[in-house]
Amino acid sequence: MDKIEICGMHFYGHHGVYEEERRLGQPFVVDVSLYLDLRPAGESDCLEETVNYADVYETVAAVFAGPPRNLLEALAEETAARILERFPVEKVHVRVVKPSPPIAGFLRHVGVEITREAPR
Repeated sequence: MDKIEICGMHFYGHHGVYEEERRLGQPFVVDVSLYLDLRPAGESDCLEETVNYADVYETVAAVFAGPPRNLLEALAEETAARILERFPVEKVHVRVVKPSPPIAGFLRHVGVEITREAPR
């Protein structure tokens, strides 16, 4: 199956379990992979035959600018649901990373990845 990837989207949001995270906010990094047939766009060279990357970015940005969520899992689910509702994709893979989690210890980041399919 063909795939569009939009990687390394950086957002600042007020999400997290702890009050400090919600009050101060923190950075998040999001990658999405959109699965759909790209042949029509490849043959026609028309934007209307594919998914506009800028529109996907704005859709994801709205999730991270929206109401606070406790979990990365909830942010990933909402991101996937909005993409599946708005764009003609068969499947979406979402990766959400929190680069600076409030964990006492040394680690690069924490994150979740989910894959969801459009209802048939």
